[in-house]
Amino acid sequence: MPPAANAVPSVLRRATLPDGRLADVHLGGGLVTEIRDHVPGPVGPGVVDLGGVLLMPAFVDGHAHLDKTFLGSPWRPHVPAGDLRSQIAAEREIRRRIAVPVEERATALAHRMAALGTGYVRSHVDIDPDIGLDGLHALLAVREACRDIIGIQLVAFPQSGIVTAPGTADLLDAALREGADLIGGLDPVGFDGDLAGQLDVVFGLAERHGAGIDIHLHDGGMNGIAQLREIARRTAVLGLGGRVAVSHAYALGQVDAGEVDRTAEAMAAAGVAVMTNGPAGTTPPVSRLRDLGVRVFAGSDNIRDAWWPYGTGDMLERATIVGLQCDLMTDADLHRAADLATHEAAAALGLTGYGLTPGGRADLVVVDAASVPEAVAAHPARLLVLHGGRITADHRDRSRLSDGN
Repeated sequence: MPPAANAVPSVLRRATLPDGRLADVHLGGGLVTEIRDHVPGPVGPGVVDLGGVLLMPAFVDGHAHLDKTFLGSPWRPHVPAGDLRSQIAAEREIRRRIAVPVEERATALAHRMAALGTGYVRSHVDIDPDIGLDGLHALLAVREACRDIIGIQLVAFPQSGIVTAPGTADLLDAALREGADLIGGLDPVGFDGDLAGQLDVVFGLAERHGAGIDIHLHDGGMNGIAQLREIARRTAVLGLGGRVAVSHAYALGQVDAGEVDRTAEAMAAAGVAVMTNGPAGTTPPVSRLRDLGVRVFAGSDNIRDAWWPYGTGDMLERATIVGLQCDLMTDADLHRAADLATHEAAAALGLTGYGLTPGGRADLVVVDAASVPEAVAAHPARLLVLHGGRITADHRDRSRLSDGN
């Protein structure tokens, strides 16, 4: 029997749900219509028998750079750079020499993500006087071409700074008019040397366009902490709670517990979320932040590009990495690690209708595991992926899973 890609099943039978129940999940019109406790019976047309393996809501990648990846082009050795500005200049030169267009490489990565069970991704796209809006236009085309397998949110990202790159503010304004969903920022102090100057532009554009905000913040120590608190203050003043995220926030892993708590309380009150990719260096204290009410979510960040030779686009693997970095060991911890790449990321991205629940979109992934903790710990295969109720990837072993066609 050939793979059932693009099939539209009516029931996913004998699914183990994230809460451990064995259930039959009914689908219709691209939605989950009903979830019933499993009752043994014959397998009819349109029914896919999962045989008791795990069914999860589709993964959500809260931070990626589709325009930067080298996927779809030959392997390129990683070339280290001395500092952030040098790395940006080196990346720009490398990308000029790649023969494979941005659109083709980004599409290759989007397809890989979707096949691994990611239903939604937030991608930052470089906007600066050198690149202009070319990267944005490429990713807008990718978003449209891939809409049946993955949803793509775009952040207009000033990779070369704002204050120190004249003309960038106007380009960011244009990017939001032309289809970017959010406005980004980059180390207001460490890169631009002007906290107020950069944040005036970022928050001003967000207010003007009704857009969300996602700021890269690598600055460490009390320097980074001061910026986090100012971002929280501005978020509260403008009533942007739930629509602002800080990506990386390394500073939260570099200061004492009192500073973490005071900063986290301000961020939680303002509604500022934190994205972590579980980096090799300092990582925000995920459990403590969550205990204090900060929304924490996960993303891939760079995937095989000039910044980082690693990365697979697998958000279940990313949950494992964050779990290892943050010492998440108990079953409850492993559930929380999975939440970083599912419900927490979906909430941070403002997704509606998300989740394995009646009335939710049927964006689902079948994982070759018996439970969520096993899925996070064991790197299991993805057996089946659905987007809007339609099977978009089918890796089933027909001896294990069957359908009634």
